[in-house]
Amino acid sequence: MGRVVVVGNGIAGLTSCETLRAEGFDGDLVVVGAEPEPAYSRPALSKALLKPDGGLDGHELAPASHGATELRGVHATALDADARRVALSDGSLLDYDGLVIASGSRARRLTDSPHEHTLRELRDAVALRGALAGRPSVTVVGGGVLGMEVASGALAAGCDVTLVANAVPMVRQLGPYLAGVLGASATAQGLKTMVARDVRVVDRGGHLQVSADDRMIETDVVVTAVGDLPNTEWLGHSGPLHTDSRGRLRDGVVAAGDVARWDGIRTPLWTSAIEQAKVAAATLLRGDDAPVLAFQPYFWTEQFGIHLKAVGGIPLDGDPEVLEQDDVGQLLRWTHDDGTRTAVSVNWRIPIPKLRRLTAA
Repeated sequence: MGRVVVVGNGIAGLTSCETLRAEGFDGDLVVVGAEPEPAYSRPALSKALLKPDGGLDGHELAPASHGATELRGVHATALDADARRVALSDGSLLDYDGLVIASGSRARRLTDSPHEHTLRELRDAVALRGALAGRPSVTVVGGGVLGMEVASGALAAGCDVTLVANAVPMVRQLGPYLAGVLGASATAQGLKTMVARDVRVVDRGGHLQVSADDRMIETDVVVTAVGDLPNTEWLGHSGPLHTDSRGRLRDGVVAAGDVARWDGIRTPLWTSAIEQAKVAAATLLRGDDAPVLAFQPYFWTEQFGIHLKAVGGIPLDGDPEVLEQDDVGQLLRWTHDDGTRTAVSVNWRIPIPKLRRLTAA
């Protein structure tokens, strides 16, 4: 295999490149990245960059060692799979022998207004941090992980914060028990929460307001965190790419990360993107001799004074088995109907390998 092209310079793209080299590929490696920056830690955008004492270098990863040619600030516009050629936004064409599609996803938006803040890229974090500098009133739309982390960061920055969602925050992601733990801490720290069936962002002459079941919320800053859209338009495709259990789309083409649905399942997690990229890169070189994906989900969040880590399937129903606890933290475990387990630490210091061992049957 003479040349491998990797479309996407996020963590899936970076991991693909590093894995290709580790697997012995010494050919031409080209990375096409729409963002001008090298790969960075996307979770740090909400977990660190919005904190008053968080430096803007908290997102940086170690310099890449793969030795690839990196085309930054350029995005793929079309794929000719038969000719094995990718067209780029600068008008150039890239021929390939192997292709890794890791073009990621973008924030779903509720308006076309430039005043609607989202948090997906580094420039979004910089813009949002600037908007919060004057301690404005902030309304966050979306009660998932990102929405809650943004709300937590805005509160820490001294803002008056209201979060609006169409369900109890975090209940869809984690289940009622853990959502209750996070919600109680959020309320204690001053977050105002509204659950509404009909949530809209309204543009009033360049000033955004949030409508929650026809109740208008006056606010200085609106941040929406309502999911993402896979970047597949350049492929003439809408929605995630469906791969097999090794990330294959066709001979010589694999996909990994937020852009892909592996074996019918899309898992838009940082750790999942890394594990998928390792398998996809190995598959590109070794085919069926490469291992299939065997991934145990790992999730973490920091919000409202709580550091939560979970290994295993989520969301979680029912009450947990309390393994250990003290005045500030808990070590918990759920056993599912199929016999699998999920282990969760809430403000409990424990190495991830040990947390994983708690899920063993």
